[in-house]
Amino acid sequence: MKKRYAIVGTGGRSEMYWDALSTQYRETGEVVALCDRNLGRLHMRGAELQARGVTVAEYLDSDFDRMIAECRPDCVIVTTQDSAHDVYICRAMELGCDVITEKPMTIDAQRCQQILDTQRRTGRQCRVTFNYRYSPHRTQVKDLLMSGVIGEIIAVDFHWVLNTIHGADYFRRWHRNKANSGGLLVHKATHHFDLVNWWLSAVPTTVYAYGDRRFYTPQTADRLGLAQRTERCLTCPELQEGHCAFALDLQAYPPLAELYQAHEQYDGYYRDRCVFSDVIDIEDTMHLAVQYDTGVAMSYSLQAFAPWEGYTIAFTGTKGRLEHKCEESVYLNGDGTVPGALQAEGTWTRIYPQDAPAYQVDIWQSEGGHGGGDALLLADLFSPTPAPDPYRRTANYVAGAYSILTGIAANQSIASGQPVQIDSLLTGIGYPDYTAMPMSVAP
Repeated sequence: MKKRYAIVGTGGRSEMYWDALSTQYRETGEVVALCDRNLGRLHMRGAELQARGVTVAEYLDSDFDRMIAECRPDCVIVTTQDSAHDVYICRAMELGCDVITEKPMTIDAQRCQQILDTQRRTGRQCRVTFNYRYSPHRTQVKDLLMSGVIGEIIAVDFHWVLNTIHGADYFRRWHRNKANSGGLLVHKATHHFDLVNWWLSAVPTTVYAYGDRRFYTPQTADRLGLAQRTERCLTCPELQEGHCAFALDLQAYPPLAELYQAHEQYDGYYRDRCVFSDVIDIEDTMHLAVQYDTGVAMSYSLQAFAPWEGYTIAFTGTKGRLEHKCEESVYLNGDGTVPGALQAEGTWTRIYPQDAPAYQVDIWQSEGGHGGGDALLLADLFSPTPAPDPYRRTANYVAGAYSILTGIAANQSIASGQPVQIDSLLTGIGYPDYTAMPMSVAP
């Protein structure tokens, strides 16, 4: 019997799920309903599925409860704006459905507590889709750490950079305001903090942070001579005259124009707002010190205006050091290209033993979105017989909570100038299953 799915939120995030369920996994699962606040985009997605022979019911967000009652989905897939995740996660569980949600699970401690309390009350499942865990080269890092090749881990240095194509895009979309996204320390870095939690089989305990907006500012635009800028690129003389390297011409990206510009009249959402607007309130450069329950200390940074995209991370242990660098492909979210594909020539892992020469390991290769993680994640979600997973990559609501708590604590620390204790943010969270995984601690 096919499992029935409803998808709430039909923007760019939703495509991976309804595409998989209408092609590779259509024999075991089916999309029975779509829900969105934008009527035009709702109809467009319905037509796309209809063209594949999949007939779905369409509901505005105000009719969410009616959708559940009439379509009886087994599971609701939540791919809305981040600030609305908790509303649909909680209501779906209250109405008897399991949930699959895009990251971040939610954007602040109060909403997170509500999700945890609702799950306990209803007993429903809530999965968070951390596709980065499934990328083969990142799973390989987990494998190496589990092998004990560097002994007990003592310190981590982790630095992520977004380039001025993908990174800039967060400053023109709804993500530009913390009320929508929690800022990059929640929206984007939830991936990064989840990876560290999972790699270490640990959870964060204390966070101290600094953050500011230093690049995507009106002052930067003034220095670049962009004096004629307007709130959106479509009406901006700087785009028409070819002066602004950060302008987004939606007409040059038909998938984006079709998905967003064609439906602006329904909700007034502009996909091409100016990245130098003075209404932006998220940071573009952030630095954290994080302590974990295992005693590991991490230094972390995130910048959104670099000339390349990816990260470097180093784990120092009692028997040596593991260094890993990953370069990712450049893309705009929803532009029709493969997001975050692995750039093999810029990706490597090296081991530096304490008492032997350093060596480089052969990277576990992959193709596809998010370093090859998307396809493996979808198989874990929708395959009737998912493969056994010794790495415990499946993430539930507890892992989802810990992935955002570092960023939530960092936001509080930036505001107060003081360190923040994770256990002051939530009650009764428990521990993710990966904290029980065997990790070598041989000195």
